[in-house]
Amino acid sequence: MNPPASPKLLQIEKLELHFKTRGGTVQAVDGVNFALASNRAVVILGESGCGKSSLAKAMLRLLPRNVDKYDGRVFLQGADVMKFDDEEFRKNVRWLGISLVPQAAMNALNPVIRVGEQVAEPAIIHLGLGKAEATRLVQKMFQHVGVPQDFVSRYPFELSGGMRQRVALAMALVTSPSLIVLDEPTSALDLLTQANIMNVLKRIKHELGTSFMLITHDIATSSELADEVAIMYAGQIVETGHARDFFPAPLHPYSQMLMASVPRLRSESDPMFITGQPPSLINPPTGCRFAARCPFRFEKCAEEPPVFVKNGRSVKCWLHA
Repeated sequence: MNPPASPKLLQIEKLELHFKTRGGTVQAVDGVNFALASNRAVVILGESGCGKSSLAKAMLRLLPRNVDKYDGRVFLQGADVMKFDDEEFRKNVRWLGISLVPQAAMNALNPVIRVGEQVAEPAIIHLGLGKAEATRLVQKMFQHVGVPQDFVSRYPFELSGGMRQRVALAMALVTSPSLIVLDEPTSALDLLTQANIMNVLKRIKHELGTSFMLITHDIATSSELADEVAIMYAGQIVETGHARDFFPAPLHPYSQMLMASVPRLRSESDPMFITGQPPSLINPPTGCRFAARCPFRFEKCAEEPPVFVKNGRSVKCWLHA
């Protein structure tokens, strides 16, 4: 039985982000739809280059200079933030509504500024706090993420990779956003540190009611946090559903093969490898974009599949028509 529906925090409709390159127009995000309720965590899974990081940038309007098309609707707590001008978006959405922990965030800290000052800066700028009040807030956030209080006065090079990642998370939390987007938050960390970071995220979700969007290709680690799962392939969302339903029985052939590629202890069978390569996002194929790699393809796959909804789950595949 699925949990009762919670109020929608985020609703994305037909979101598109295309940008020009010398080789052509890259359709990095191409008609993405999904929703996230308050105090929930969604994990966006997919191979490298499928558009996961571009989706985060599109949501936060962190656009490349060579953007060709940026369209769709993004509702945050009921407000269509795509209608905001850049200044209104910067003041009311970025940091206050949605915070981003980017890839390699732990390496993005300024090496010559104490970490406490760096974490306090968003609170000073966006909340209008004085330095002393912001410092007290930083200490509170450090407590939430498991960073010792005396680390406020330390420099980034004095911290381990795991501690720097926690500091980056504290910086995202300091303005109390409703949603935090984490882009590959456990990459370049050892397995024990990855597990510790996931435990921190679960504790924050419970204590503060924060929602999370976790963008990753690490299926095993992300399953610890996920309430919802969205599978992305070639710029499109091909499957969404509750984690409790998805992980035991994924619906889309790509999702099934992605799950089968994860090594498992005590398993006598070898992990499955997905043959071939994802299609180019410059000139993606018509019809189902996974068809060329799919062992179940048939004639209908030459046509673009709609999204089929069954028992609260959605899947973009003709097999479920």
